[in-house]
Amino acid sequence: MKKATLILIALMTTGAMLFAAGTQARSRTVPTGSTAIRWSFWGGESRIKNTQLVIDRFTETTGIIVAAEPAPGTAEHFSKFKTQFVGGNAADIVQLGGDFSNLQVDDVGTVLLPLDDFVRQGIIDLSKVDAAAIAGGTVNGHLYALPLAANMPSIVYNRSLLERIGAPLPKVSMTWDEFYDWLVAVKAKLPAGVYAFADNSANSDQSYFFGYWSRDNGTSQWDGVRSHLTAADAQKYLDMWGGLRSDGLIPPAETAADYDELNESTSSLIAGKVAACILWSNMLVNYQRATPDTLDLIELPNAAVTNALWGQMSQMMGINKNSKNPEAAARFINYRVNDPGVWKTMGADPGTPVNSDCRVAVPSDPVTDRINVYLNVAGQHATARDPNIPGDSQWGQGFYLIAQNVAYGRLTSAQAGQQVVELIARLTR
Repeated sequence: MKKATLILIALMTTGAMLFAAGTQARSRTVPTGSTAIRWSFWGGESRIKNTQLVIDRFTETTGIIVAAEPAPGTAEHFSKFKTQFVGGNAADIVQLGGDFSNLQVDDVGTVLLPLDDFVRQGIIDLSKVDAAAIAGGTVNGHLYALPLAANMPSIVYNRSLLERIGAPLPKVSMTWDEFYDWLVAVKAKLPAGVYAFADNSANSDQSYFFGYWSRDNGTSQWDGVRSHLTAADAQKYLDMWGGLRSDGLIPPAETAADYDELNESTSSLIAGKVAACILWSNMLVNYQRATPDTLDLIELPNAAVTNALWGQMSQMMGINKNSKNPEAAARFINYRVNDPGVWKTMGADPGTPVNSDCRVAVPSDPVTDRINVYLNVAGQHATARDPNIPGDSQWGQGFYLIAQNVAYGRLTSAQAGQQVVELIARLTR
């Protein structure tokens, strides 16, 4: 069985770099004799700000300096990490996605240091960590990473906007027909230039909605051995988005291209261009911070019918095999996963904590409560997730370009459907 191709995380240069509008990572002078480590991650403006507060507290407590190296999205993060790892200049701690599929190597162990010894020494404490989280970071019997949290795919909508214009509020669970009818009803009330739904046919750094649609359609993209997707299936998906576009329910290609649901800084919903969009449930925290309007979550269409949703591990943290300070890196991972104070600062931004004590520590507020209400419903309509397609970042980027070409009329949906299955074949051969 072919090993999953892993695309690794990208690192920024050590020190201060500006990656999100108005937010700058701090430049630090390392005191003589201090231990310093680097951590590469991604996120929007709010996450970067709160992450620095968490780092400051860790440094004050341990004396270990952590240089944060944030990127605005996963694509930049992964591509730079790959380059810097080959050059011997990668960060000590590397943030993965929900699994190891974004490391472009033949084996996880050629890039990441096993964490087992740190667990045995008590440096990393797993006593309150969910078994699913430990399993998610384990490969061939060795623990290589720990996720911070878990979340699920969702649709966020602007409740305040709908109430202002007198549009109907959505049900949490809807069929595809009910979802389409709701979009039509919302469109009828919206002002010109605002659309009912974002064009999430493919985001620039991931294609998880297509993954959901494939599961709902009974044609898994990748089961770990083969793809069950045909060109006709991919065409059907792209035709669905084409219909939404021609009906004026999503923005035209020229408008949609200006936005991406990477984070709140790039969001068409936060920009006021759409009433709803697809995103991970944990992202509601920072989206809500970015607008005075009230946002809320509903399931992806048909989830209650086919149970095609899944739980996703979030922001796994691993240690660069070539780290000069692996013990310090392990202490920081333990802190991020297990310290309730971290979660009082971060809230539910990374998702629902995998540590039971930390779940209690997350401040109870309306946004967190909304996420929990959603997870209580969506969790009943979820099944085990499919493996990511090998070369996950290449898959996401390639699929995005194909979907964009359809939106702009450069490809027919039939031509694009064939390109989709050819892309999968290239990545999985």
